[in-house]
Amino acid sequence: MARYDLSEEEWRLIAPLLPNKPRGVARVDDRRVINGIFYVLRTGSPWRDLPERYGPHTTVYNRFNRWAKAGVWLDVFETLASRSPQSMQLIDSSIIRAHQHAAGGKKGVRITPLAVLVAD
Repeated sequence: MARYDLSEEEWRLIAPLLPNKPRGVARVDDRRVINGIFYVLRTGSPWRDLPERYGPHTTVYNRFNRWAKAGVWLDVFETLASRSPQSMQLIDSSIIRAHQHAAGGKKGVRITPLAVLVAD
């Protein structure tokens, strides 16, 4: 088990939330796929750079997209947030200053309401 893989308790909470539509071909283990998805989301690496221990990158990517369209991730997040407080350890935010022209306005332009410009 890698450093940020799901614990047994977290896996027991979200396993029932995952869609299970068996088809002709045996599916890759859901837990391994979820750990691969979390690896990519946590590290920001491309899907193609996913370590082999998580299975084929195309499988992990396709399952991530399918579950996102089905709304599975919202259920997983809500369940983990409500029942497993240790899974919510860090929320990172960054503040980046925008250039003065980033909003499209000109520097030093005064905005005056039209009502003030009308003279009798």
